[in-house]
Amino acid sequence: MKGKQTVLDMVRSLAVIGVVVAGVYMFVPHDENADPTHVVDYRVETATARRAAPYPVAAPVGLPAEWRATSVSFERKNANAWHLGFLDPDKQYVAVEQSSDASAKNVAKVTQQAKPTGQSQQVGGQSWERWDGDKYDALVRQEQGHVTVVTGTVSFEQLGAMAAALEYKQGQ
Repeated sequence: MKGKQTVLDMVRSLAVIGVVVAGVYMFVPHDENADPTHVVDYRVETATARRAAPYPVAAPVGLPAEWRATSVSFERKNANAWHLGFLDPDKQYVAVEQSSDASAKNVAKVTQQAKPTGQSQQVGGQSWERWDGDKYDALVRQEQGHVTVVTGTVSFEQLGAMAAALEYKQGQ
């Protein structure tokens, strides 16, 4: 009898806990339609990267408020890798990637294995190489001592809009 009472007591306890959890879920407000996107402020990281990087660091200026920054990093030990990720107004991903490692291998890595198309695109009077991939497309600009990549799930037109908004500064 003692063993049955212990199991029965455990089942009753679990039932009580289940009722409490269901009550909390029902009465605690939650919005299933809320946007789960975590927006980041990238101003401090941009200033830090511009002081530390051996190249002019690119960050967009004048983007509409619908472009939301979602990730930012600067890794000095990883070839001075600068990363700034955004969601565009259609919730598509766009990233600015820069690095002292201008190799095709590094560009393929940050573009999710995109490959050069042999075509170029003019943005703000500068020529960018087009790279095409299964996951991301990219605009790539090789510069002296570094590479700048604008990549993401958007069209080349949207990649161009991001590239046109970039402002390059160093040593701030």
